[in-house]
Amino acid sequence: MVERITVILFILLFFMAGVMLIILPWINIGVVGDWGDNYLLAVVSEKTGLPIIRQAVASGWMRGAITGLGVLNLFLAFWEIAHFKKSVEMLSENELGQVKSEK
Repeated sequence: MVERITVILFILLFFMAGVMLIILPWINIGVVGDWGDNYLLAVVSEKTGLPIIRQAVASGWMRGAITGLGVLNLFLAFWEIAHFKKSVEMLSENELGQVKSEK
């Protein structure tokens, strides 16, 4: 039972991270703001003295790369769903192996 819950939480983590990485670079919602125009990014670029950091993060290339990571996360989530049984079995075998070696 624990193995199933572990795999389900793993799938949810991949899925939520994927959705967030796909959506966040492209939306402009009040608190979230623009991807390349946020306070933390401004502080980092000022403290390091490298304004190019802000330009690089705000570029379409960086947004596309982050979105690509989100797509990869979604792919991994769907792959885990397709191989759910095998993942649970592998976790069960691993746990049984550890229990046998302790005895």
